[in-house]
Amino acid sequence: MKISATIITLNEERNIARAIESLRCCDEIVVVDSGSTDRTVEIASNLGARVEEMNWRGYAGQKNYASEVATHDWILSLDADETLSEPLEAEMWHIKKTGPQYDGYTMPRLAQYLGRWILHSGWYPDRKVRLFDRRKAKWVGDYVHESVRVEGRVGHLESNLLHFTCSSLSEHLNTMDRYTTLAAEQLVDSRTPIGVGKLVADPLWTFFRTYFLQQGFRDGVEGLCIAYMAAFYNFAKYAKARFMRPGRP
Repeated sequence: MKISATIITLNEERNIARAIESLRCCDEIVVVDSGSTDRTVEIASNLGARVEEMNWRGYAGQKNYASEVATHDWILSLDADETLSEPLEAEMWHIKKTGPQYDGYTMPRLAQYLGRWILHSGWYPDRKVRLFDRRKAKWVGDYVHESVRVEGRVGHLESNLLHFTCSSLSEHLNTMDRYTTLAAEQLVDSRTPIGVGKLVADPLWTFFRTYFLQQGFRDGVEGLCIAYMAAFYNFAKYAKARFMRPGRP
């Protein structure tokens, strides 16, 4: 069994080395870059990755392209701000030695936010399919929250994929601005009705669910920030969608 690791990038010089250096279990590393103006391509190339240039075609489209140009059928897809933990790397070596029993594998994702590992707030275990046979699986999702759809059996790994998210609130706000715009475009495209009630009730419910029901309070001040940001995310996507739609009041 040989594995191609794939990473899509745009100005990821801060993260790309950490991601690539965690992929010792892979037989190939493919970086698909969509026009970085920083040192991302240089760093990736120097670390032995094969860099492919491709204009942006959406998250799912970009990741499917990365799978297509990979040499091997088994794909390990990471984001640039993710790394394999050492126990997860050991699980990968075991699968390579014994052979895959499934067509795709989920793994729990543990996020670091504002310097703290988040164990509640609805953020963990946040299982994702990231190891898959490209002959049986592909990325789906036209706008945001893309995911891997596996046409076959799915197994589950136990060790954590590490996700290094925002290191500052400013970074979180900038990221959220981009994602809420994409989410709003999806709402407009699907013609989802957005009443004033959604603008008021949904953010309040999101905060209550995240902070209390999903025990965000156990994540300290960082958990409080996550709950407020989650609420604001929903408000912003609905508000943007209302202003985007034709014939708005």
